[in-house]
Amino acid sequence: MGPSRRKFLKQTGLAGAALTISQAKECLADPPAGEGPMPKAVLPRRHPIGVSTYSFWQFRGERLGIPACIDKAAAMGFDGVEILHVQMQDESNAALQAIKRQAHSLGLALMGLSTHQGFVSPDPELRRTNVQKSLYQIDLAYRLGIPTMRINTGRWGTIKSFDDLMARKGIEPPLEGHTEDEAFGWVIDSIEKLLPRAEECGVVLGLENHWGLGRTAEGVLRIVEAIKSPWLAMTLDTGNFLEEPYEQMGRMAAGAVPIALVQTKTYFGGGRWYSLDLDYARIATLLREDGYQGWISLEFEGNEDPATGVPKSLELLRKHFS
Repeated sequence: MGPSRRKFLKQTGLAGAALTISQAKECLADPPAGEGPMPKAVLPRRHPIGVSTYSFWQFRGERLGIPACIDKAAAMGFDGVEILHVQMQDESNAALQAIKRQAHSLGLALMGLSTHQGFVSPDPELRRTNVQKSLYQIDLAYRLGIPTMRINTGRWGTIKSFDDLMARKGIEPPLEGHTEDEAFGWVIDSIEKLLPRAEECGVVLGLENHWGLGRTAEGVLRIVEAIKSPWLAMTLDTGNFLEEPYEQMGRMAAGAVPIALVQTKTYFGGGRWYSLDLDYARIATLLREDGYQGWISLEFEGNEDPATGVPKSLELLRKHFS
């Protein structure tokens, strides 16, 4: 090493090191007499980022199996996988344990199960059937070692086509002769029947802002705050608020009930039903300020090939949530 380089290190690196050591000694020194212990510095935590298997399929073409999605997620550099239940091709215990083994061998967490059910119906037998379906799904999450499961309120079904529903921004009229207040009672009663099993299995239910009575933050909060259970939280989907998205996300994040999982939509290549120009710097700040430290799950909903659109989405999320 030449003399000029040594001189430079002395003037910069060593001086900086001395300053760092001096600061460290100050932090480790005993507090002044009469004062309590000095508070420990809290380092910011990195959000782990997973991907929903929906991102690789989007209900288009032949149903892509979960093992193939896990391989893709690992190759692209994700931390975990959220499984879309309707995408599962084999629900035998042998298949479930093989999925767990595969994910573990690739260093991936199975961090979410995304399910569908509907409790918005005046027919008690139909609601009972959906309760039984959801109890079965909780058992699936338990056997997969998944800690949180997305649930929905369901919807009226008065608009038959999902494309038409999206064209109307998710708004549909109640069934003739019934009211939304009545429907909230059906949903609350049905979800309460799930909670003993959720507690037994250690699976936190996350009610999502996902059309139906959960189309707005107010609807989601009305249900979870009425139930008040540590086994019922919320799943926040950034792409499902079509009016005042940041205000509504803020209301969910600041509520008394915690968020179990954040699903993040991206639309490279244009959205299938719509595209939202979401400001993820703003969303990340909003969540951080309200204390959310959990998983971020990508739901890629763009028309671009997932082989390129999903890695672009991961890069975007890493930029703002890491």
